[in-house]
Amino acid sequence: MTPSLADVADEVKKRAAGHARFVVAIAGPPGAGKSTIAETLAETLAEGGETAVVLPMDGFHMDNAVLEEKGLLQRKGAPETFDVRGFIDIVRAIRAGGEVLVPVFDRSREIAIAAARVISPAHRIVVAEGNYLLLDEAPWRGLAGLFDLSIFLDVPEDVLAKRLADRWSGYGLTPTEIAAKVGENDLPNGRRVLRRSRPADLVIANV
Repeated sequence: MTPSLADVADEVKKRAAGHARFVVAIAGPPGAGKSTIAETLAETLAEGGETAVVLPMDGFHMDNAVLEEKGLLQRKGAPETFDVRGFIDIVRAIRAGGEVLVPVFDRSREIAIAAARVISPAHRIVVAEGNYLLLDEAPWRGLAGLFDLSIFLDVPEDVLAKRLADRWSGYGLTPTEIAAKVGENDLPNGRRVLRRSRPADLVIANV
């Protein structure tokens, strides 16, 4: 049976008992609802007396100028278009404790803003969210062992396709441009996540 968000929050609190810092990974294909689930989980934990904060993987998008230089601009959002080493370093720093400043992605401008969110020593639970946190490919495989609890959002492709099209519709794109972004980049990335991710501790189906 798919766990409810309240069940997930209870499981996080149970497993985090005795930990000075507990890191949760929420992974899944684009359009699965990771950001919403992560923020809601952090809020639910806070309402229960915990101190929680979200770490978005999207803050580690390579800049468009770098992607253009690498010939990857049209593939933005694919595993190869992220600063994986930087993300791994940040997760390790978070596990070590202390204050860590992390970047946040501004989708309206398509840029990552450096040091846009503070993860302080007071944040005992850190909820990392992103497509590729469980991807069983190098260099993403370097994240294995850095999460105390992993959660995978499993959503059917047809549902993902509609959600992704709806997401792009707010950016002034034509139907043809939206179809190209979804069919040529977003959905292939989603299939890669669904087929090549390591097993998670918990699976939430059809969010």
